Amino acid sequence: MLALRKSDERGFADHGWLKSYHTFSFANYYDPKFMGWGNLRVINEDRIAPGRGFGEHSHQDMEIISYVLAGELAHRDSLGNVEGIPKGDVQRMSAGKGVVHSEFNHAEGQQTHFLQIWVEPDIRGIEPSYEQKTFATPDKEGALKLIVSSDGDAESVKINADIRLYAGLFNDNQHASLVIDPRRKAYVHVIRGSITVNEIVLNSGDGLMMSEERQVILSDGQNAEVLVFDLKAD
Repeated sequence: MLALRKSDERGFADHGWLKSYHTFSFANYYDPKFMGWGNLRVINEDRIAPGRGFGEHSHQDMEIISYVLAGELAHRDSLGNVEGIPKGDVQRMSAGKGVVHSEFNHAEGQQTHFLQIWVEPDIRGIEPSYEQKTFATPDKEGALKLIVSSDGDAESVKINADIRLYAGLFNDNQHASLVIDPRRKAYVHVIRGSITVNEIVLNSGDGLMMSEERQVILSDGQNAEVLVFDLKAD
């Protein structure tokens, strides 16, 4: 089963300093048809104005991934981590039994553009933790690079959830495929450009929900950057 999630059908929130598109129900955006997919709960595409950000707030029992697309995200948390997250870095914060953090854009005249991704954990009440890694652009060109996994395979960021997350960059005749267990679910999110996924054309901001499929096939990319999620089914 393949179901297209169009970019312009996502939820949208404009807070002035923050503009956010919600793939799944989040905050004041609610659609019972889009509450998540498998154990993937949130994909928010956020743009933060210079000098603004999210003040201190708490999370519990959620795996949170930040994928920076432009600018830099400043992170501070109650675990003592004070980090800058530049473009190309992937950050994972396991909220566990509770963590407080803040996120800001301190760059003058430069917008921070990033994806905020939430995944439901396999185990609740764990000790909170943090990890951040850089993934080089050449490793993602014409390929699906594993960037997040439950076992830290291939030097990916390790997450406390049954997912494997891949990132790829595709243009012209570059292509790739990924075998998936038909008992699981998959989700493809197009960050920019356009690409054909299992014979369906996706553009920037589009997503494709997949179930009972055996393969994700990516082709005909035009300056495309994509994320592919291999997910636990409901």
